[in-house]
Amino acid sequence: MEEHHERTGGTCIVCSTHKELGIRIYQQFMCTDCEREIVQTDVQDAKYPFYIDRMKQIWLSATS
Repeated sequence: MEEHHERTGGTCIVCSTHKELGIRIYQQFMCTDCEREIVQTDVQDAKYPFYIDRMKQIWLSATS
């Protein structure tokens, strides 16, 4: 599967760090490190609810 990542950078919605490489989802930036971490996190992992909350923030910003 081909991935498309922006090189414009931004502040990541998940880790709040400015990164140069990532993706945009409904105007929100997510760095490639967080994207990779989310995809690899098991639903039983303690970090999983945090990632769900951050993804919910993207959805909420898109619907407001």
